[in-house]
Amino acid sequence: MVKIKPKKTQLDWLDWEFGVFFHFGIRSFFKGHKDWDNKEMPASEFNPAELDCEQWIRIIKEAGAKYAILVAKHHDGFANWPSKYTRYSVASTPWKNGKGDVVREFIDACRKYGIRTGLYYSPAQWGGEINLEDEKKYNDYVINQVSEMLTNYGKIDYLWFDGCGSDRFNFDKDRIVAAIRGLQPEILIFSMWDPDTRWVGNEDGYAGMPNFNTVVDPDYSMPAGKEEQLWHAKFLPAECDFKMRSTWFDCEDNEDTIKSVEELVGIYEMSVGRGANFLINIGPDRRGLLPEADSARLLEFGAEIRRRYGEPVRGFSSIMPEQGAKDSFSITCPEPQLVNRVILEENLAEGESVTSFKIYAQLPTYKNKRVCVYMGCTIGHKAICVFPTIRTGKLTVEVVSHNGEYEINDMKAYFVK
Repeated sequence: MVKIKPKKTQLDWLDWEFGVFFHFGIRSFFKGHKDWDNKEMPASEFNPAELDCEQWIRIIKEAGAKYAILVAKHHDGFANWPSKYTRYSVASTPWKNGKGDVVREFIDACRKYGIRTGLYYSPAQWGGEINLEDEKKYNDYVINQVSEMLTNYGKIDYLWFDGCGSDRFNFDKDRIVAAIRGLQPEILIFSMWDPDTRWVGNEDGYAGMPNFNTVVDPDYSMPAGKEEQLWHAKFLPAECDFKMRSTWFDCEDNEDTIKSVEELVGIYEMSVGRGANFLINIGPDRRGLLPEADSARLLEFGAEIRRRYGEPVRGFSSIMPEQGAKDSFSITCPEPQLVNRVILEENLAEGESVTSFKIYAQLPTYKNKRVCVYMGCTIGHKAICVFPTIRTGKLTVEVVSHNGEYEINDMKAYFVK
């Protein structure tokens, strides 16, 4: 694989690591409705009388999230802001007498709490009054709505395109991308047309191994035809999106499907721990608040991640090249300690290099001997390497194969009970 140098904004995005998705809109008020079911959902039913985006963001901040994404328009066509290009929006609802703007309140809350802002937009839709048969008018509609979002709210960090259903329509992607990049040159785009990040390929939250950042033929959130293939290698870090419950929107009686802390930690270790980003969805309820049970579970999860990975095992040195051994690096501790995890980080500024590695632990008594405790593939932004507990005073990472020059930024030991 050719080494591709990433944009600084992509490296910054990887540092975000943990994000929260908010599916909220007209669908939040219609129990039993599904994507593309063509059932009417009148705007008159949208009335989140207690909407409090600050509550959403305050909770996710406490849990440790660094970014948030709001569904601005889903496949139903309902706009969570007073768009001039559709009557199917918050402006046609009883909420705040049609003067409300969910997007504005969400972005203001993110900025207040120092959370990176993202907006989701489904280019395809079935609801609303737009004529899907007129290609030029529909492309104008998409560009006009996206331009509203990128013009009226200041800097937006992330534009999240959902490709579901978009294979049915001939989008003028060059014109759409030109409009986006012209309005906000530093914005990150998810998955489609001119992507900076990619879909991991499932909505369960898991990244496979190896997980390369440089890809040629990534998964898309839509059936990818020939026109959607990259045809050349591109640096595209993966994002692992998934649901706290069994549904994206909080409109069903399914509190019993909320994931356990143990399952959430597993998803974290197989997303962030494999060099990808972790994006969990919570659907605010029809009051406009995060449900209590979901909020409590998110906070429990955040506390567990801090317990596990907040502090490494004390006493181990900083990473140093292993004397007399090429492609080997070690951390040492004067007194052997219990260890069952190592976190590695690769410097990706010049591109991704490491393709396989091993971790060895020095034996506690026979100190001239070591055992291999872990074999891995890519390191990337972060690799959480989990293995059976061992007492050791020295851990060594040996880079077995790599694509050109590389640098291991960090290596830390952890013990999780």
